Amino acid sequence: IHSFCKKDDHNKENLFNSLNYDVAAKKRKKDLLNNKAKTQYFHQEKWIYVHKGSTKERHGYCTLGEAFNRLDFSSAILDSRRFNYVVRLLELIAKSQLTSLSGIAQKNYMNILEKVVQKVLEDQQNIRLIRELLQTLYTSLCTLVQRVGKSVLVGNINMWVHRMESILHWQQQLNNIQITRPAFKGTTFTDLPLCLQLNIMQRLSDGRDLVSLGQVAPDLQVLSEDRLLWKKLCQYHFTDRQIRKRLILSDKGQLDWKKMYFKLIRCYPRKEQYGDTLQLCRHCHILSWKGTDHPCTANNPETCSTSLSPQEFINLFRF
Repeated sequence: IHSFCKKDDHNKENLFNSLNYDVAAKKRKKDLLNNKAKTQYFHQEKWIYVHKGSTKERHGYCTLGEAFNRLDFSSAILDSRRFNYVVRLLELIAKSQLTSLSGIAQKNYMNILEKVVQKVLEDQQNIRLIRELLQTLYTSLCTLVQRVGKSVLVGNINMWVHRMESILHWQQQLNNIQITRPAFKGTTFTDLPLCLQLNIMQRLSDGRDLVSLGQVAPDLQVLSEDRLLWKKLCQYHFTDRQIRKRLILSDKGQLDWKKMYFKLIRCYPRKEQYGDTLQLCRHCHILSWKGTDHPCTANNPETCSTSLSPQEFINLFRF
């Protein structure tokens, strides 16, 4: 120390800069290790009690982040009946609820999202759905990162920049997917009778899937333009009142149901339907997945459960 004090200020400044550099390097390394941690935080119970009251004090013990940690979404994405439900929930959280999650819940969110992407890369299904989810999340993070210093995100900024880089990498992986034609040479979709092809196409709930299917073959292009097909699609997603407000006539003076569908989805939300959803017990007010045992005192717990949409699930934790 005595010899250091005899040196000029320039040497002192170099030494302090070196020390600061070492501390900063160690902190960046620690942040990176924390961000790469894959251990998910979970509870033994797969249910959570939702307080009936709406005061801030009560909700302090029952938050969206706590519910996200407890309800085992990692296993839910492996179930085809729950996959779309979880993806829709992730999208709603990305749009407006990221800042309401705790640090542990945010880490769980990113870990579950990575598992979703890996599942899509392996199965080559729901590609467009996950692309839209990643784009929504990246757009939200770009807005939040610009507000650094206002306590809008939990954790170091380097950690969030790394997460944004991961999102861009996942997007690139999805864009590089090359769907290969299966080697099976048996009966294909186009070999089926036209009535069966049309019947199958009526099961599709997204108009974009119909358009994509019509691009496969000229015969399917003709079927995908069927007016009755688009009419049923409009009537499935929208009410008669909504349809009457957005009427579009073709050159022949007939209702153009295809154009009406794409106009309606820009004005109104589409109908959501899921194979399996989260259940809220009206008797004991416990939230869980269907089939999960919870300490209910009702004589017949099955009759007390009501299904929740992803938006209704989020609304439970607003106060």
